[in-house]
Amino acid sequence: MKKRSNVIVKFGMAMGFLLLSYGVSNAQYTPEYTTPYNTAIGIRVGGTSGATIKHFFRRATAVEGILGTFGNGFSITGLIEKNAQAFDVEGLNWYYGGGAHIAFYNGNRYYNVYGRDVTYRDNHDVGIGINGIIGMEYILPDNIPVAFSLDFKPFIEIDSDGDVGVAPDLALGIKFLIR
Repeated sequence: MKKRSNVIVKFGMAMGFLLLSYGVSNAQYTPEYTTPYNTAIGIRVGGTSGATIKHFFRRATAVEGILGTFGNGFSITGLIEKNAQAFDVEGLNWYYGGGAHIAFYNGNRYYNVYGRDVTYRDNHDVGIGINGIIGMEYILPDNIPVAFSLDFKPFIEIDSDGDVGVAPDLALGIKFLIR
């Protein structure tokens, strides 16, 4: 019973954080924002590291896909993100949103990578989860097609053994912009 109550507390904390993140970043959203690029391809280094592609399908709304690796597995993540200019600084943008992921674990291992604490995997588990994201992106001036980002992508996941995990996922990114 104690394990179940811990899971409920962790889930509640994660959901509260996601809602708070949404509210804070939504206050910064300005509908006049239009992205300076259509698509970006790059890498993300952090809790989940890997390749990322971001594409705007509306002037301030993008879809982002991440093919990532971590500790002893890999994941596929899809996110919908709202974007807005930050602090009235040219090239500096906020983004926030949410999505889902599927993770595949590779056998036995103890590990802790950037807050993702998995105690022991005794088989090839599969996990599914929901993600939030909030971050900032800086696009270099003078039409240089490069952007740097810093984001926080917390998630909650349940795996095929019934274990539930909650973890932060802080990362740095660099993207090549396709205008």
